[in-house]
Amino acid sequence: MAADPLRRPARRGLIDRLADLRDGLRNLTTSSPARFAVLVFVALILIFTFLYSLPAAAADGQRTPFADALFTAVSTICVTGLATVDMFTHWSPFGHVITYVGVNVGALGVLTLASILGLVISKRLGLRAKLIAAGDSNPLRARGGPVNEGQTVRLGEVGQLLATVALSTLVIEAVLAFLLYPSLVWAGIDPLAALWEAPYYAAMAFTNTGFVPNADGLLPFQDDYFLLGVLMVGVFLGSIGFPVIFTLFKHHWHFRQWSLHAKLTLITTVVLFVAGALVFLLLEYDNPRTFGGLDAWDTTFQTFFLSAMTRSGGFSVIPIDDLHGSSLVVGSMLMFVGGGSASTAGGIKVTTLAVLALAAFSEARGRSSVQVFRRRIPSDVQRVALSVVAWGATICALSTITIAQLTKAPVGAVMFDVISGFATVGLSTGLTEQLPDPGIYVMALTMFMGRVGTVTLAAAVAATSRTQLYSLPVERPIVG
Repeated sequence: MAADPLRRPARRGLIDRLADLRDGLRNLTTSSPARFAVLVFVALILIFTFLYSLPAAAADGQRTPFADALFTAVSTICVTGLATVDMFTHWSPFGHVITYVGVNVGALGVLTLASILGLVISKRLGLRAKLIAAGDSNPLRARGGPVNEGQTVRLGEVGQLLATVALSTLVIEAVLAFLLYPSLVWAGIDPLAALWEAPYYAAMAFTNTGFVPNADGLLPFQDDYFLLGVLMVGVFLGSIGFPVIFTLFKHHWHFRQWSLHAKLTLITTVVLFVAGALVFLLLEYDNPRTFGGLDAWDTTFQTFFLSAMTRSGGFSVIPIDDLHGSSLVVGSMLMFVGGGSASTAGGIKVTTLAVLALAAFSEARGRSSVQVFRRRIPSDVQRVALSVVAWGATICALSTITIAQLTKAPVGAVMFDVISGFATVGLSTGLTEQLPDPGIYVMALTMFMGRVGTVTLAAAVAATSRTQLYSLPVERPIVG
């Protein structure tokens, strides 16, 4: 039987439309990597919102309200850990699997994930796809700014970086699960249930999310320092960033061969970790609701655990609202800084703080340039650091004002939860669970902007940059 000639144009039209769609996606990955990355994250959030809205995802078999489903999707994809519902009792086993998959997808990073999808679309890892992936280690690439010779990851190494991201995530989570399993069984968890809880805890530690797979959270394990120590190691590995893991894997402990980014990340991370623990020890040693009733060793360990978790981990063995107000302020400061660039942590990033601190030190010493470890940090990196802090502070301030007005809650509690959301930490004073729907949407937007990154978000919505072929006269305003 002869084919119907009328069907051929329709079929050809469908093929042409699919080809146009493919070409449009390919052009998007090459013309605006940052915008494509944001679109990828938005698409993932919408997909997971739909999955969380399914009746099968809820333990009671009822459809989850849209605001709660959206918030959970944002918190999962952005690896935040905040929740408006009880994550253990509200979701069914299918819902918990969605959460487990979501945090691992989000942990790949917005730009790294976009580069992988761009690779699938373009069939090859070309220059533009490499720019997308390299942008996760250096925002200057994503924003189309000047590229200097001292990049965190060179373009030729991006393929290795992507392999490092995938392999490190798989291997580190597997090792963490292997170490956690005996402790869970020893604590009385059913061996079969521990087969699920061990990789769940491992994923939540490495992705710096902080969700827990049981009703009591970490309270049953508050005296199990081995389990808590493993979680701290997982949080640390996730927070230093994939470029640092790549550097350590390539150069091991040869400090002189490390990139400047790796040196600044590790040094600043350790300094903040120790300083945060010492400050918490000073502020909370006499608080009977937190560490006041513990001996010296227990108090010291718990303060270090709290310092690690306020950086981005999100786990907690004490109620956060039991902390003194001064400790909440310190915790907010640590959360705002966050972890390393291109990591599962949020915040303005430790390298941003390091660059600004070095710039201030150089200015105080009267130096014309910022120098460290026999390297010079160019002025464009300093401007990006200032922009990140300014936009981050603005976002947190506007969100705090809005949510405080909506809830009439104490500003200290609101500020802590807002910064926790922006920095994708997941610690809460209990305010987030009580937010009205408008407050839920504001907090979800805060988490999204914090995870995607202020520089990436600005690059995604900014117009095409133009080259200015002239310079204006110089005039110096009075500052300070």
